[in-house]
Formats: sequence, C-alpha cells, structure tokens
Amino acid sequence: MLILTRKKGESIVIDENIEITIIESSDGKVKLGIDAPKTIEVHRSEVKQSIEEENKKSQSNKNIDFSTLKNLMKNNK
Repeated sequence: MLILTRKKGESIVIDENIEITIIESSDGKVKLGIDAPKTIEVHRSEVKQSIEEENKKSQSNKNIDFSTLKNLMKNNK
C-alpha cells in the first residue's frame, strides 16, 4: 500500500488517466474528487461489495422455469 500526504487542492495521478484531488478535509473526513475515463468504474468499497454479492446471488439462480417464461411471453402478445 502506498501512503501519501496531500493538502486541499493537491492531487495524485494513477496510470496517467485517473486523477484524485483532495477537495476538503475536516472533522476526520476527506472529500475527494475523482477524474477518470467513463470506461473505468469507480465505486465506494461497500457499494462494490454489494454489487459483487448481488452478482453472486443472480448467478446461483440459474434454474429457470422456461415454461413459465413461455406463458408470460404468450400472454404479453
């Protein structure tokens, strides 16, 4: 883990295309600005973990009742 000290308005650059800027720091909290290409997903760690858990749940529900699906499709026509 790399540990850096930055002041308000200062930034770090990752891989030449992601810039993280210190916007504010007070009361033990830091507000960051993250400038990254739209192709790179940026999430808080707890949100990323929640997404991964939901993806695992959806993968475990692979037993699809195709007869029910066919009936639904017929009824929507």
